[in-house]
Amino acid sequence: MRLKGVIDVQSLLELPYLRTISLMNNDFDTEWPDINKIVGLKTLFLSNNNFSGEIPAQAFQGMQWLKKIHLSNNQFTGPIPTSLASMPRLMELRLEGNQFTGPIPNFQHAFKSFSVANNQLEGEIPASLHNMPPSSFSGNEGVCGAPLSACSSPKKKSTASIVAAAVLVIVALIVIGAVILLVLHQRRKQAGLEVSAENPSSIMFQSQQKEASSSDEGSRGSPTSSSHRSRSLRLLFVRDDREKFDYNELFRASAKMLGSGCFSSSYKVALLDGPEMVVKRFKQMNNVGREEFDEHMRRIGRLNHPNLLPLVAYYYRKVEKLLVTDFVHNGSLAVRLHGYQALGQESLDWASRLKIVKGIAKGIEHLYKEMPSLIAAHGHLKSSNVLLSESLEPILTDYGLGPVINQDLAPEIMVIYKSPEYVQHGRITKKTDVWSLGILILEILTGKFPANLLQGKGSELSLANWVHSVVPQEWTREVFDKDMDGTNNSEGEMVKLLKIALACCEGDVDKRWDLKEAVERIHEVNEEEVKSSLSPWMVN
Repeated sequence: MRLKGVIDVQSLLELPYLRTISLMNNDFDTEWPDINKIVGLKTLFLSNNNFSGEIPAQAFQGMQWLKKIHLSNNQFTGPIPTSLASMPRLMELRLEGNQFTGPIPNFQHAFKSFSVANNQLEGEIPASLHNMPPSSFSGNEGVCGAPLSACSSPKKKSTASIVAAAVLVIVALIVIGAVILLVLHQRRKQAGLEVSAENPSSIMFQSQQKEASSSDEGSRGSPTSSSHRSRSLRLLFVRDDREKFDYNELFRASAKMLGSGCFSSSYKVALLDGPEMVVKRFKQMNNVGREEFDEHMRRIGRLNHPNLLPLVAYYYRKVEKLLVTDFVHNGSLAVRLHGYQALGQESLDWASRLKIVKGIAKGIEHLYKEMPSLIAAHGHLKSSNVLLSESLEPILTDYGLGPVINQDLAPEIMVIYKSPEYVQHGRITKKTDVWSLGILILEILTGKFPANLLQGKGSELSLANWVHSVVPQEWTREVFDKDMDGTNNSEGEMVKLLKIALACCEGDVDKRWDLKEAVERIHEVNEEEVKSSLSPWMVN
């Protein structure tokens, strides 16, 4: 099309679900645009244009979802941006046919497709790129090392340079030795979590066992050593209606990883003589001391409601905590909403989605009734933290953990910190969980995953903004999940629930409904339209 001019990134931000930008084979001749503002981007194709100038070192910082970058055959100068080396999902990087200078960044992983050919680069090729074909580096006279010819050394060296080289070699050997020890240490730790049919694994790390052994050896001869060891290796049960088992049984049990994130890792554990359980391993729970942690776990253990997953037991160590709960076979709401086709299941119909929303509201209501001292009684409400029973009754999990999570890391972890009031004003209120509830209802009704929870930078691209961008007359056709069956004679009730969700997502926290009103409105929604069901707040 031979487009030219400036790429208006600000306008592209109005497209919350933009995942690919492809402007190849045009005549754009500007400097580098601020693409990193579009944090949800997965592919970027700008090859065969006339872009020029240096790309800032941090141009790709925060773009953790980017997988493919094609910038070949432009006129970029300066060093290759160092932020490219820290992108965890990057699989394709094409930079050939530019004027990049300096060394190739030390990329930490291999690529499916990579080329920096025909630039002005120099220096040794990083080890992680040795398996790339020689053509990926051709046309750079100063580049050497595998897969090209070895880097040459000067024939004559001064005594000072020899000494300097020797020092560098010694330092390098020390660093390499430390890295090898670290890798071996990590592998030993991970060995306790590897699962296979022939050798059932333990959910505990070997380092944990070592630490316990070291503690035992160090405390021998102490009159209190036996009781100390007993307490440190003890599972503490907070419920009396479950079959009890000890730490060693848990340690010996076979385990299957269910999921892992920055907050926790989850394992399904099959006890030798007992039920299947779920063990969640947390490392970011050092905000309070042992006694306060024990008391908070007892408070959570006293909660009893059909829409809350009960805490059964916990294990305390200073460096990590284990929380033990029942295993729910039907999986999470997130998987049911977004992965039902891969599982060979049918999409949730309107009646099921309404049932799930009402159950979630009941669970949240009970949390606030029983834990009134907490500002955000759940704090981490999202579809992956809602499990589903066989009858599609929702069961909330990961609730009430706000007080024990490390406060310096909580904003990077918990959903409430993506709310407008925290993003804009740095505060959490009793209505923040209501915002999370509203976003979750929108996800249930639209079938779309909330982009703001992916990017980790707040609520600018929330589902609420997207719904507001569609005129109300088009909601039925454009907003609701097209795979949602059972909507005959229910469109009015669906719109009613959609408006409830938007009221819960109100950006002005003072205008947002409180939980009591939100729950009352949710329970007023029916499966089918009732002529007299319209409330005054429904009329715009």
